[in-house]
Parts: sequence; structure tokens; C-alpha cells
Amino acid sequence: MRPSSVVALLICGLSLPTPAVGAAERPNIVVILVDDMGWSDISCYGGEIPTPNIDALANNGLRFTQFYNTGRCCPTRASLLTGQYSHQVGIGDMTGDKGPKHPGYRGFLNHDCVTLGEVLRPAGYATLTTGKWHVGHKDPSMRPLQRGFDRYYGVPEGGGFYYRPKKGRSILLDNDVLYTAAQLPPEDWYTTDAWTDFGLKFVNEAIDAKRPFLLYLAHNAPHFPLQAPDADIERYRGQYMAGWDDLRAARFARQKEMGLISADWGMSPRPDAVVAWESLSNKEQRDFDQIMAIYAAVMDRMDQSVGRLVQGLKERGVLDNTLILFMSDNGGTAEGGPRGRMNGTHPGDADSDVYYGQPWATLSNTPFRRYKMHNHEGGIATPLIAHWPQQIKAAGELRHQVCHVIDIMPTLVEVSGAAYPSERAGHSIYPMEGVSLLPAFRNEQLSDRPLFWEHEGAAAVRDGDWKLVRAGAKSDWELYNLITDRTELHNLADQHPERARQLKQQWLAWAERVHVIGR
Repeated sequence: MRPSSVVALLICGLSLPTPAVGAAERPNIVVILVDDMGWSDISCYGGEIPTPNIDALANNGLRFTQFYNTGRCCPTRASLLTGQYSHQVGIGDMTGDKGPKHPGYRGFLNHDCVTLGEVLRPAGYATLTTGKWHVGHKDPSMRPLQRGFDRYYGVPEGGGFYYRPKKGRSILLDNDVLYTAAQLPPEDWYTTDAWTDFGLKFVNEAIDAKRPFLLYLAHNAPHFPLQAPDADIERYRGQYMAGWDDLRAARFARQKEMGLISADWGMSPRPDAVVAWESLSNKEQRDFDQIMAIYAAVMDRMDQSVGRLVQGLKERGVLDNTLILFMSDNGGTAEGGPRGRMNGTHPGDADSDVYYGQPWATLSNTPFRRYKMHNHEGGIATPLIAHWPQQIKAAGELRHQVCHVIDIMPTLVEVSGAAYPSERAGHSIYPMEGVSLLPAFRNEQLSDRPLFWEHEGAAAVRDGDWKLVRAGAKSDWELYNLITDRTELHNLADQHPERARQLKQQWLAWAERVHVIGR
């Protein structure tokens, strides 16, 4: 029997239970998380890659200019799902386990937290998730269905492929393994499309059961290795021959015109490791153009999937009362180095290995410094788009409130009317760290609170307009006033040593509280 036939049988044989409470008019919720996308990559944040479907959400909703992730995939997913700092819930780094002596680094969601699924399901929501899980997979107790979700289709171990699972990866439907490196999906299978297709199938089940739904759709796009259909790639060949210097300047100008950034900020300089585009040979330029064309194609395909999802919700009559949130797990990645990587006889296909590297990541993160895994703005700044036709009437407006991925849980608790519990399976759980974003939807101020980061020694604290940040555990702390200098060009640590000291003490107290090691 073909794998696709197995999927059909499993889908037909499973359905969601009828809720104990009525759906009433509570909103549906869709959270879309994309992977390794820079702050400026979508066109409504200044990019040149056409993303009309994501732009439509922004044009009919809100764009946040100061929303933060944690700078890396696993920690951001942990914080989004739990409303906690990732160290509190056991994922201060990735999914490796440092043992019981280091509770912030167990590599899976611990028992001291609850997920969005575990909070919204008791409130009558159908809790659905597709795509990249990556917050624990080594034991079945770590999987989505064991952490509050009714349905799951995706890869629990993480991404790293688009057409077929690589070794060590599997595709699950609920708890059943469908595909592996030895048991391949159909030839036309592609992750970005599959996550959306199954998300809509799960939505159908929720509608049939008369339940409001939470759909957490976690793309692995545009994470490396970059792979996309030839037709999508060909549309972008030649469009990047202008080079990263000119394209970055163009993005910067558009961001100022859009009001996304202050006209007074400077753009961070091209890093020393990234050469001037004009210094490259014609062949080198054509190779880099091809790499970025593949990246743009991966982005394009992801945008197409967002369009199909939105159209699917519209056709089902549920779009107007669905809150859609769109964001990225970290900034663009410099993995691949100054030269990028383009291995394979047919770059972009299932057998190729393509990374866009530091030069194009610098474009992705315009106008900010540094990249994924750093706590400078290039690593932790993410777009956030909020679309909810029935409640958000301020179409196309910007929101400048400072907020963080830990705020998603309290936002959805308030939106859904769910009760946030005090314990899970006999374990006391942490209270929510974040705040609801509903006041920001109304353009009201959020309560003042400091925000904190740490990942593999990179660290930061932001309190009000001031940010203290370091590149690594052995690096000096840098101090910036983000109102006048969010691109982090003017280190004020020597001019304001007492402020730097106070912020460092705040960070150290937080780091001890949440189990950061190597402080």
C-alpha cells in the first residue's frame, strides 16, 4: 500500500471528540512560526521577495516593530508553547540533555510547565499542530499528543529537509510513524505544503465537531538545506545580481519609508568577513545569485502556503473570527559562512545541500547586527503580524510596543477565556512570564517589564529603552539606547557605567532564577 493511502486511512479513522462546552463565539487561533527567517525578508518588512499572502495579513491587520524571539529554534518554540523563558522549561539550549544537575538544559519540556495545548484543550478547544516540533522527541511522553494536542502531523526531531526525511528524522501522524529515510513519502511531497494540507484537514475535524480550534503551524522553511521546486527557483534567477550591498541599502530605505525604523538610525555596516559584491568575479556573483534564488523560492513557497491556509479558512466561513499570528523563531543564519554552501549536481533538489551563508543573512537581518544564535537585534528581532478581522479594525497599522514570544501564552489565554492552571500532573508549574498583547492590539501601552535572553553564552537584557548585550560568555558587555540606536552602532557602556552595572545585576539575578549555567 502506498504511504499516501495509509495517511488517508488514518485520517478517515480518527476524529475529534464533541466538546464538553459549547464553542459559542470564541475565536479560532492560528499561530504560524517560520524558521530562520530574517526581520526584513518579507516584503511588508522591507524585503524584495514578493510575499503577497503574508502582506495581505499585514495590510488587514497589525505589524509589530519590536517583537522578540529567543535567537534560536528550540528555545523559541519552548517559550512560545509555554509562556516561560526556555531555561525554566528545560530547553536553554537545543535538545541535548545535560542531566538533572542542569535543569535548564534537559532538551525537552519538563513537568514544571504547561503548553498551549494543555491550557486551551480544557477550555473546549481542538488543539492541532503540524510541522516542526523540536522541543523533545527521545521519549513518547515528549510528543505533541502527550503535551496537550489532539492532532499532530509533522517532524518531532526538527527540520533539515523538504522532500524526504533525512536519517534521524521521521514524519508522524499523531503517534504513528508514516515516513522515515527508509520509508519515503510520495515523490510530490513537500514539507511546506504538507504542513498546511494537514492543518486544514484537522480544522475540518474541529469544525465538524463544533469546536473552536488552536492550530499551531510550525514551518521548517526557510531553514537550510534550501530546497524548492525548479519552477519556483527559476522565477528568481538573475534577480540577485545586484548584490547584497545594493539590495540591503534598498531594504533599509523601504523600512524607513514604511515607518518600521527610525529615520535617524544608521544601518549596521557590512561585516569584515563579507566582501563587497563588486569585488567578486562574475562566476562568484552568479553562484551567489543562484543560492539566493533558491532561498527566495523557499520563501515564496511558504508564502503560497499561507495563502492556501487563509483561503481555506475563508472557504470554511471561519476566517473573520480567527486570530492569526505570524512570526519567526530567530533571525537569518550565518551558518555556511562567508561563502555560503551550494553542494549537489542540481542545487535546490532533494539531494542538494544549500546554505545561503553570512552575506545573504546580513541582507535578511537588515538593518540589524549579527545573526541567529546571537542576542543582538539581528538574532532576536522577528516580525509579528496579527490578523483578526472581527476584532482588529486598525488595518495596516504599526505597533511599536516592546514584546516577546513569552507573551503569546497570556495573549491566547485571554483571547480563549481559558484558565491557566497552577499544576500539571501533580507538579506545581511556573506562572506565566509574559503579558497579554490585547492592549497592544488596541494600541494601548503594555506594562513595563525587563526582558532577558541567553543562548550558549550570548546574553542580553532590555529594560525600557536600554539594552545590555554580549556576544559570548567571554565577551565584553555592550550598552545601547534602542530609541536612538536600535541598530547597536554606538556602545555607551563607558559613558554610562552605572546603568550597565545595574542591568548586568538584573540579568544575573534572572539567570540564577531560570537556571542559566556559565553565568
